[in-house]
Amino acid sequence: MERPPNSTPLTIFPHRQETTMDLLEIEEKHEMSREDAAKLLHRIADDLARQNDLKFVREGVKFTIDVPDRVEVELELEMGEDGNSFEIEINW
Repeated sequence: MERPPNSTPLTIFPHRQETTMDLLEIEEKHEMSREDAAKLLHRIADDLARQNDLKFVREGVKFTIDVPDRVEVELELEMGEDGNSFEIEINW
């Protein structure tokens, strides 16, 4: 998927945990239509349903993330005078 014209550039945050593993955090923020957001969620949902992994390409780098059969899903809804947000987080 191409980056929308009003998107925030890709930010990659490598962190060092107390263990010997490195943590790679990729964050992107895009402004898009509600319909395009739904298409993006459908694509991610289809990948999760059909495969054991998620694939992403960012700045020409390919990432493949293995996803187990059981995951933890967290939904968060925030509503306020400054705006609303709905977050979906999947952990394993």
